[in-house]
Amino acid sequence: MEIDDDQKREEDDPFLAFIEYARSFMSPDQDDDPNGNEAGNSGPGWSWVASRILKTCISYSSGVTAAILLSDLSQAWSEQNRIGAPKKRPEIINQMKRKHRRTKLPNTVTIDTIYEKNFLSLSSVLEVVIVDAFVLPGTNIYMLTLGDYWSSNTINLYLHRRYYDLVDPPNGILKKAREVFLTGCYLRTAKEGSGSPRLLPTEYLVILLDEDLDDDAILIGAQFCSDSFSSISLDAVKNGVSYSLYSRIESIGSLEILGQCGSLQRKQITLVDNDGVKLRFLLWNEQVILSNLFSVGSMLALDRPYIASSAESSIETSDEFCLEYGTATQLYLVPFVQHEEQVCLSSTQNRFQGSRLHAAVDPTQGPRVSQVILPCDSQGSIDFRNYPFQSFVVDLRDKMTGISLYGMVTDIYRERNTAEVIFLLKIEDVTGSIWAKLHFSQSWSLGRVSLGHMAYISGLKCSKTKQNGFQLSWFEKDVGASLINLSCLPALLNSSCLHKLSRLSDLSSRSSSMHICRVWLDQVDHVTTRFSHAPCGHFVKEMPSGAVECSFCHSVCDGEVVRAFYLKLTLADENTKTFAWCTGQTATELLQISPDEFYELPEDEQVMYPSSLENERFMVALVNCKRQPEADAVSWEITRALKRE
Repeated sequence: MEIDDDQKREEDDPFLAFIEYARSFMSPDQDDDPNGNEAGNSGPGWSWVASRILKTCISYSSGVTAAILLSDLSQAWSEQNRIGAPKKRPEIINQMKRKHRRTKLPNTVTIDTIYEKNFLSLSSVLEVVIVDAFVLPGTNIYMLTLGDYWSSNTINLYLHRRYYDLVDPPNGILKKAREVFLTGCYLRTAKEGSGSPRLLPTEYLVILLDEDLDDDAILIGAQFCSDSFSSISLDAVKNGVSYSLYSRIESIGSLEILGQCGSLQRKQITLVDNDGVKLRFLLWNEQVILSNLFSVGSMLALDRPYIASSAESSIETSDEFCLEYGTATQLYLVPFVQHEEQVCLSSTQNRFQGSRLHAAVDPTQGPRVSQVILPCDSQGSIDFRNYPFQSFVVDLRDKMTGISLYGMVTDIYRERNTAEVIFLLKIEDVTGSIWAKLHFSQSWSLGRVSLGHMAYISGLKCSKTKQNGFQLSWFEKDVGASLINLSCLPALLNSSCLHKLSRLSDLSSRSSSMHICRVWLDQVDHVTTRFSHAPCGHFVKEMPSGAVECSFCHSVCDGEVVRAFYLKLTLADENTKTFAWCTGQTATELLQISPDEFYELPEDEQVMYPSSLENERFMVALVNCKRQPEADAVSWEITRALKRE
């Protein structure tokens, strides 16, 4: 597909136009860096804005306004980045912030947020710096005053007694300027006249070490490098020998539910020591939230871990033993710091976005942003979640993660002969098309998605195929993974900021787009009811065995079948008539009766009922579906309909 032929279509897409408008509204002044490098990273990324707009549309199913969207975007961005927070944080944190390059953990909350919401969940993570360590006057209770890099407030923590031997002011390791990760914290809220909120003691604390600091490097070498996984002996353990071990986190397993009635929870973390030997580190029940403090690639130092036989821990492994978090265990972490890589702005971004978003004073000079800096992991994969601009198919390369694409679904089917639930979806934008392999946790869970529909997919990973092409993969369980069908979005027709009206005569000249049209029903040509699969909205068929199978999911779905309309009709506006079809909720909206109610009508009333709807006025969303099996050679599907009074 030629870019020049379709550039106007992309620029005219109201959804894309609003994303760019919102980004320009939220982004700070971009005149600081003549190369555009800092400017490109200073505001929210394209995919963050797109995802947030769609999330708000889902929340406000009756429709949104530009004011609602901009307000929600600003508030969400402010909460995430603490924009406008008073700069009263302790000086020690300001000093340390200058060299802070670590990526936030997924469950991290800020101290300011705790104060605002007066709430803290047990699974939340606090990435904090010790501002002070002291003993409460008249007691032997240790307190830590904690701050973080994103907050103006500090908060006090009652230190758990298992860490008392590490605090001992002023010489202990838990002292001013030491970073720690915490989870499993209970918040003691402030009652009237009783002072500020405080954090109650938690066992789940990890002390951060910095290998570039002499004291920390000496501690690692002296305490953790004499033992290795190969040196562990179960006989020695039985005789009271303890070990201090240093290893890299290779993988963090998913939560396992064990025991009768799911009474036992477990997480397995695979560690690799400096000799390349692997060992399992197990977390049980309440301990599993400790894994929220870990990240793959980080170095974990375990002081006095509990060493259990593999049989005792009920794991199937060739290893004789495994590690557990015992009552005497203390954990230290050297966090993995993602490398950063400069990514040059592609010709596609230059062409489509540079002139609109970052034009120089002299428009003949082209876009101002020439490159941006993105995080890169130890395997060389570049994370595009915060990429400032829209990504296009033509720009995809090997080892890209966190990609978001917006385009038209041109093919979709389920992969057969596999126990996994995998669908292959082909998405097309103005630069080309590509296949994405969608991995679902259990079954299709995204509602109706079909050919011609406009979709937004985030959380994609790109890899090279054996034929030197590229293929995308998507895992439903991944953080940030979503697939949203704009064509079937309930809020679409009532959100004028996200669409513009077309005439039916525009359909022939711009057949690849989604169109919003004001029409009336000229004639209802065909009405039947069929059974469809509730989760995906596609029709089912009865197999020779008598079982009912979904034509889309190819799964037996006897318990998930609902009656649905299959409707063909002629739409009209002031100049043109168009033949179209629809099913599901859209057909129900047009006929103003449920499929079950229609089915119960006498046959003569079923025949007469459609004629009573002629000349009823609607706003509809239309997509080109000529390659869709259900279309029966009808080119246009009505994906949403809204009655006009």
